[in-house]
Amino acid sequence: MTQSVNLADLNAADRAALDHAATRQDAMLDRVLGWAAVNTGSWNADGLKQLAPSIAEALRETGAEVEIVNAPPIEKINAKGETDAFHTGPVLRAVQRPDAPIQIVLTGHYDTVFPPNSFTDITDIGDGKLNGPGLADMKGGITVMIEALKTFEAHGETDQLGYTIILTPDEETGNFASDTFLRDAAKKAHVGLTFEPAMEDGALAGARKGSGIWDIIFRGRSAHAGREPEKGRSAIWAACEMALKVEALMGVRDGVVFNVGSVDGGAAVNIVPDNAVLRVGSRAPDPESAEWAEAQIMTALDEVLKRDGITAHTHGGFYRPPKPRNAAQDRLIGDVRETAKGIGLDLVFKDTGGVCEGNNVFAAGTPNIDTLGVRGGRIHSSDEFMVVSSLSERAGLSALLLNRLADGRMDGPAIKALMS
Repeated sequence: MTQSVNLADLNAADRAALDHAATRQDAMLDRVLGWAAVNTGSWNADGLKQLAPSIAEALRETGAEVEIVNAPPIEKINAKGETDAFHTGPVLRAVQRPDAPIQIVLTGHYDTVFPPNSFTDITDIGDGKLNGPGLADMKGGITVMIEALKTFEAHGETDQLGYTIILTPDEETGNFASDTFLRDAAKKAHVGLTFEPAMEDGALAGARKGSGIWDIIFRGRSAHAGREPEKGRSAIWAACEMALKVEALMGVRDGVVFNVGSVDGGAAVNIVPDNAVLRVGSRAPDPESAEWAEAQIMTALDEVLKRDGITAHTHGGFYRPPKPRNAAQDRLIGDVRETAKGIGLDLVFKDTGGVCEGNNVFAAGTPNIDTLGVRGGRIHSSDEFMVVSSLSERAGLSALLLNRLADGRMDGPAIKALMS
């Protein structure tokens, strides 16, 4: 449909949805606090498995069919360069009206970056903010998602809109176990909604860079470092040479960044080390830049491998492609901005180097807005906080988006058609 309506105008269904969302503020807060009390660090499989049934039960409140699906193991390179298999928590998948003419995919994650016992307390820090693990990123966002859907089910034109929800246990480590679930659901959808936290001032993410991670495993030759060091070939020396080459790539191409995260390996100081693992990251704003970045890393590695007695192999790559602005994203962002004006929000969209499941959804060919969760800040640190009032505020906003996608004021199929 052509854009002939004012998306900021509120009809009776919109007003009922907003009134309903406002009444759910206290219940939403109680839910978030309960979920935050369970540690779900990405490598804490027990905690993830403990919380998953509670989230699944909350998802069932929408009326959707909910599955708890075991995810495949994640390959993890240890400090010796060996591959370990890590079995994470389950993926939660919920489906509602899969045959409806308009389909959306809603995504989020219930893992956090915090290991057990590292950050546990929830503290009122004033100005309507609570500090605590995962409140913003993103147990608050999952709560917003569920309440928005419940509100829509109560007040929207539900027969026109179906959806699939994918909640993952491994977003903070790259969605390596859950990427297939995300992409399969996204391919069937016209539009995606992801509930990462908005920024403290309410701004949302626009374009996102893509992200690559490489574990580079170097092998050398051990020898006694005192008696016959000349017979050894230091894997750590090779890894450090590679690290310097990677760092030298910073600033070579606009928008592309590199970072050496760590070097593992070696043993006693009287032994020439025969193993080392170099962990490298890169961010790139578009597919061409991502290809360039990967090529530069491989070229640098080829130069290091000219060193006698050194071999290497790599694990990884650009696991999340870039999510640039295009015609579909611009149309969707514009519709969301206009909708938000109806509740007095003047949303700003800021491009960011961060990545999230919105990258995965975009890579599957589906335009999406990926910061529809609570307002918050200082995520990935013990200073993480959530703006409490944003629970009902953002649930109301998402309910309005669902109303508009269902009744055609936002044209989901036309938005997705702009991806081609």
